[in-house]
Amino acid sequence: MEQPTRRLPAAALVYAAGFLQGLTLVSFPALSDVLKATLGLTDAQYGTIFLPQVALAAVGAVIGGALARRLGLRRLLVLAMVANGLSQAALLASGLAGPEAAFAWVLAGTSGLGLGFGLFGAPLNAYPRLLFPAKGDAAVVAVHTVFGFGLATGPLIAGAMVASDQWLGFPVLLLAIALLLALAGTLVPLPRDTAPNGGKAEPAGVLKAPVLWIFIGVAVLYAFAEGTFANWAVIYLRDGKQLDPGIAGLALSVFWGAMVAGRLTVSALLVRLPAAPVWFALPVLMIVAFQLLPFANTATAGVGLFAFAGLACSAFFPLTIALVSQRFPSHVALVSSLMIAALMVGVGVGSFALGALREILSFEQLYRLSAIYPALALVLALLTRARRPAAATAE
Repeated sequence: MEQPTRRLPAAALVYAAGFLQGLTLVSFPALSDVLKATLGLTDAQYGTIFLPQVALAAVGAVIGGALARRLGLRRLLVLAMVANGLSQAALLASGLAGPEAAFAWVLAGTSGLGLGFGLFGAPLNAYPRLLFPAKGDAAVVAVHTVFGFGLATGPLIAGAMVASDQWLGFPVLLLAIALLLALAGTLVPLPRDTAPNGGKAEPAGVLKAPVLWIFIGVAVLYAFAEGTFANWAVIYLRDGKQLDPGIAGLALSVFWGAMVAGRLTVSALLVRLPAAPVWFALPVLMIVAFQLLPFANTATAGVGLFAFAGLACSAFFPLTIALVSQRFPSHVALVSSLMIAALMVGVGVGSFALGALREILSFEQLYRLSAIYPALALVLALLTRARRPAAATAE
């Protein structure tokens, strides 16, 4: 095991990379007003900029597991940071280019962002276990917590720069951080990859394990649930409950903030508690949140219930990655990449499905029926525990 003094620079790099990923992932939404006003994007164009992001995130996650075996986790981490840096270079170029080219640059930026996010999946979920093998579950949740801090901090930095009419400084800042971390990734000593013993048949054997596909199903269902909470929060409270737009925006911010706080809390709890009971409890809280949200008739209730929803979602996805990594310890890079891909597929499919359902369901009906997502996720989660012996033989 790495000595603490030698482990510190590696841990700092990995967790800083997680923070950067959160900052870059929120960069385009944080500058949405600027992109629409300054660059003249229509609502339709703004909506389409996220399609290549979702698609390439899924592609990057799928190929990330294979690349981790061929190139190693270190090179994959550097590639991911470079891709994130290029996304910010494209965002900068969109502000400097003419109106005709701006939209194309934005599409290039979200494409690079999606690819970087997908590639990050393997190293960001594998390195915490390699650095802290005795507390692997807590270490994985912690890196997702830092990622959440990036998501929460990015809009604040971007907002300050927009207010001072210096919004181009935001992609410049993130580009500089990405390049510095990419350079550090080539220099800082990192734990040796714990790749399996050679044969190319092993990953194929993992992909045939039924329990892996159950975990993938859990991740997709969770993405549906999180997307329903987050994507509809502002519209629901503003249009459905006729609350002030500022309150609706605050509720969404509180949702993400509560998710970060929940991950911090769970990360601390996992030092003393096993991960599985917490994993099983969180979908139950999501079900409760979905059933209570139709009663968000006041500002206090709206903000409070979305805070509760954020806590309910908080650590479920990082714990899913932690537990599937326990089941396939020789293939952490591969299975964690597949979880990221499943999450992005769920986000993409869920976004379109919610729009279609909104045509025939009220907001209240939509939230009540959405409780089926965490309910099914809980059923599948319980099945993963029942199939433990089968999974062991599959490896």
